[in-house]
Amino acid sequence: MIGRITNLMTAQSTLNDLELSFDRLSQTQSELSSGKKIQQPSDDPYGMSVVLNMQDQLGLLNAYNRNINDGTAWAQASQTAMTNIANIVQRARELTVASANGTNTQADLNGDAAEIKQLIDAVKQEANTNYDGQYIFSGTANVQPYQTATGDTYQGNTGSAASVVRLIGPGNTVQVNVDLSSVTGSGAGDGKLIDTLNQIYADMSSGNTSALSANDIGRLDSNFNVLTQLQASLGATTDRLQLASSRIQDLQIADTQVLSDTQDADMAQTEIDYSTQQAAYSAALKAGANIVQSSLMDFLK
Repeated sequence: MIGRITNLMTAQSTLNDLELSFDRLSQTQSELSSGKKIQQPSDDPYGMSVVLNMQDQLGLLNAYNRNINDGTAWAQASQTAMTNIANIVQRARELTVASANGTNTQADLNGDAAEIKQLIDAVKQEANTNYDGQYIFSGTANVQPYQTATGDTYQGNTGSAASVVRLIGPGNTVQVNVDLSSVTGSGAGDGKLIDTLNQIYADMSSGNTSALSANDIGRLDSNFNVLTQLQASLGATTDRLQLASSRIQDLQIADTQVLSDTQDADMAQTEIDYSTQQAAYSAALKAGANIVQSSLMDFLK
């Protein structure tokens, strides 16, 4: 038996339909204002899982990219300092060759020796280069490598414990520092750069030009060759960091595109939907007003 459709049932059905229409309109309006079609898990549970995964991936990629940028800046600071040391060595060699020819007076040799002394200080200054609050040539010790109180003795650490590394990918690290002490040394007769420059200073000051030509120039050239090898090693590190940066950027673009495709609303289509739903809701309101008409008796009841 078909029951009687009362005015109350008609009104309730109309209100339910209006409420559904309003909810769709509100949802579309929210998408239009936020630009996102997924704003909470209930909008699209699977899509939200993709969004969360992509956001996690992008967070990791951003962290790797920061490490790469920091490592690149560290390597560039190191390369600049070593280039300056190479220029210092070249100047010291010029002075040594000029002093070794045996034609200079002792006054000339003393003048050259004074400049060598300044070059030794300049080498130490470059070795004490600081980047972002860290001494880049002290290993992981992070202390000033050459200090006035300790003279020519290197204060940093060396070996595997001195490696400063950056994580640039899943399980992928790169060492961004170099052991400059393998060039500069700790003085005290170790035959490295600072010791060699000190010996050149002593030979110039004493007028021992034969030692300049027989020993000092050769030792200086050996130190320069080690420095060049160190620069080449650091150059390879810089290339690796640049390659990693390019790869990270490609992944960031790909993941961002997936995130956008999943989460972002199609603004053109959303605007069309909003206009259509707005017109439909307005029409529903007018139709509902005609269908659900209250009488004086409704209020008296």
